[in-house]
Amino acid sequence: MVVTPGVSPTEVLESKRLVFRPQQMSDLESFCAMEQDVEVRRYVGGAPRTREDAEKRFKAGKNHWEDLLGLRAVILKSDGVYIGRAGLYPHFGPQGPVAGEASISYYLAREYWGQGFATEAGAFFVKRGFGVLGLSRIVTTIDARHEASRRVLEKLGFQLYETEAGSRVFQKYELLHGHGPLV
Repeated sequence: MVVTPGVSPTEVLESKRLVFRPQQMSDLESFCAMEQDVEVRRYVGGAPRTREDAEKRFKAGKNHWEDLLGLRAVILKSDGVYIGRAGLYPHFGPQGPVAGEASISYYLAREYWGQGFATEAGAFFVKRGFGVLGLSRIVTTIDARHEASRRVLEKLGFQLYETEAGSRVFQKYELLHGHGPLV
């Protein structure tokens, strides 16, 4: 676990319209519905998960719910509904976690797309990563066909630094501390 004085991994965080908290077992049904949605999974894994696989993934993630660098449940403030997960998690290089760096993720249920929630969550975690956690670099990798994710990253100031071709094409983005529109 990353240790930052005065920062609790279990604190509930808030942006204008969203609450970010450690996932709870009560989130399981909504999480599994997302994982089984072909459109949600199109650019993240390429295919929906079975219910059994979704439950396994949810329960495996439970080990990281209390880390400062881990994905959190995204809750809509207006009605308290679980709409996905977002956050920062360790960025791994060939030798393991890279000090001072994290990867960013935002993963939302389809009915909440196109409403600015991914951008809001991304902006929140970029500011938290640089301002509270003292990161020097935040990275992410997306499927090159995922136009919506690319637009979110561009709004947040991320820059493309590498394209990786294979059976699918992935684009790698980075944001350095002190760069981008959020500083």
